[in-house]
Amino acid sequence: MDVLPAIDLIDGKCVRLVQGEYDKQITYRDNPTDQAKEFQDFGADWLHVIDLDGAKAGEPINLEAIRDIASNTNLKIEVGGGIRDEAAIASLLDTGITRLIIGTRAVAEFDWFSEMAKKYPNRLVLGLDARGDKVATHGWLKEANESLIEFAQKAAKLPIAAIIYTDITKDGMLAGPNLERTRSLVESVEIPVVAAGGVTTVDDVVSLEKISVGGAVIGRSLYEGNINLKDALKAAGY
Repeated sequence: MDVLPAIDLIDGKCVRLVQGEYDKQITYRDNPTDQAKEFQDFGADWLHVIDLDGAKAGEPINLEAIRDIASNTNLKIEVGGGIRDEAAIASLLDTGITRLIIGTRAVAEFDWFSEMAKKYPNRLVLGLDARGDKVATHGWLKEANESLIEFAQKAAKLPIAAIIYTDITKDGMLAGPNLERTRSLVESVEIPVVAAGGVTTVDDVVSLEKISVGGAVIGRSLYEGNINLKDALKAAGY
């Protein structure tokens, strides 16, 4: 199981939002590249980056910061936030990142997402953010009508790299992941599922590994010292 330390970007700085609320922002570090290098030094292979400005604006905003991270580390990087057209896909892939997370437009315009998935095979990840069993979009500011499992099963037929599932009610709350719903999602599809939101302790990592998730995104708990990245990597089998 992969462990993906997270960097969320607002104004080029590392932040976390509590339950996806933009007015509940915690700023942890001004230089995201320094933070990424630190994660790499601890043994991480992957980095999970979300452009929160981009998610709100509907287009990538923090390209310079993302490009700097990619240029100055050897990490495999996945990026999400505001990727809603092919120009954004092309510009981000040109920065040297490994894969892109698409959520809002994938849900709103599945035909377009299908076309992009076939044009960029195994470079796209479906970002499924949810409150309960309903998919959330537009930087978690809106909700779609489609259920989490139904949409995941439809998308899993495409040549995508993975599905990232975030339970918004858990994200940034240091309260543990939603194991029950994550297990249901893992069992419903045949592609890797990456769990995000609420991963707080080594026990959480162990629990996720036991239900065969493909990876775990860890954010606020790393910054606040609730979990040590080396211990998380060891628990995941590194």
